[in-house]
Amino acid sequence: MLKIGLTGGIGCGKSTVANIFEQLKVPVIDADDIAHQLVAVGQPALARIALEYGSDILNTDGSLNRTRLRELVFSDAQQKQKLEAILHPLVYQAIQTELEQLTAPYCIIGIPLLFETKMTHLVDRTLVVDCSVETQLERLQKRDAMTIASIQAIIDSQVSRAFRKAHADDLIDNSKTDDRLAEAVKKLHNFYLSLSTCQEKRVCE
Repeated sequence: MLKIGLTGGIGCGKSTVANIFEQLKVPVIDADDIAHQLVAVGQPALARIALEYGSDILNTDGSLNRTRLRELVFSDAQQKQKLEAILHPLVYQAIQTELEQLTAPYCIIGIPLLFETKMTHLVDRTLVVDCSVETQLERLQKRDAMTIASIQAIIDSQVSRAFRKAHADDLIDNSKTDDRLAEAVKKLHNFYLSLSTCQEKRVCE
């Protein structure tokens, strides 16, 4: 099965692109969704995070205070590394487990930090969703009511836009959300189906 790694900067529209692939009946594995499940109340990963960062990282109902954790890790590189050391191995283990259960010509694996975590070997091709930094700032302010400083801190913690574009096998420009996005995804869908056939036959013209 052909494995496509979907990535891009925060606010670039990875989830929108993943949703369009899902509408085309393509299986999508989302690293963010897995991470959210791993830190649900009662999960071992949440207990490890609380032990590492203190009980004030939890809400009164015992759930993770995501806003507090985000502020903490994106203001301190060492704290960010600690969190990644807890979560990333568990996330990638879960991805492998889900992959083993799939039967499809190809699948999408959404990994926002694909390049940062040096996990490109997990996929056959890399699909980058791109937009300008100005667009990222505008979308995140509207979507999450984040401050420009907090958004910029996250952007700065990720690889640069130029790096992602230089290392992309496939690129979608999502600077403007319109019908062209769906068309771009449909073209890639057909391309990936063709590639998966080639992969099965071990030959491409």
